Amino acid sequence: MTTIRPGNQRGHFDHGWLDTYHSFSFGEYHDRDHMGYSCLRVLNEDRISPGQGFGTHPHRDMEIITYVMAGALEHRDSMGNTETIRAGQLQYMGAGTGVTHSEYNPSDTEAVHLIQVWIIPSERGLDPAYSQVAAVDEKEPGRFTLVACGRDKAAPITVRQDARLLLARIDADNPATYESDPARHLWLQVTRGTLALGEHTLTAGDGAAITEETRISLTASSPAEALLFDMP
Repeated sequence: MTTIRPGNQRGHFDHGWLDTYHSFSFGEYHDRDHMGYSCLRVLNEDRISPGQGFGTHPHRDMEIITYVMAGALEHRDSMGNTETIRAGQLQYMGAGTGVTHSEYNPSDTEAVHLIQVWIIPSERGLDPAYSQVAAVDEKEPGRFTLVACGRDKAAPITVRQDARLLLARIDADNPATYESDPARHLWLQVTRGTLALGEHTLTAGDGAAITEETRISLTASSPAEALLFDMP
């Protein structure tokens, strides 16, 4: 069963320095019909203007993944990490018992375009954790590439939850297929282009909740990209 979440129905706020879309309730956006999906609590698409960003703020008991699609994002946190995440890179921060951090666009000319994901961990009160990895630039079209997982140490990022995050790039010559346990919950988020999921046509910003499926297939007539979450 597939339920589409159109991108133009997401929560949207343009603050001038920040243009943001929320797939699920977040901050000023509250929608009781979209409070999250399985352990996926937040899925935001942000564009941050040059020289702007989020000041120091706290998090706890949340697994946070940031995928930078364009531009660069400067990160500083209370664990002592000072890093710049560039286009094609993923960053992971396990907030655990509590961290503070800031996120800033260091460019004078280019906006940063990113996807931020919050996953509810399987346990509360874990130690804070951090990692950053260039995970997606060289990946081959037509494959679901595992970038984060709680069960497979071969994944570049380890999260404290029974969840998998995969990235797929699809074009006319390279459809992508994913085998799934029908008892699991899948969420597909299109990040670039237009693709077909069965009878559904999805464009950038669209999401899809998928259950009771053993296989999903994605096709596209021109280059497209999507994130896939596989969750209990």
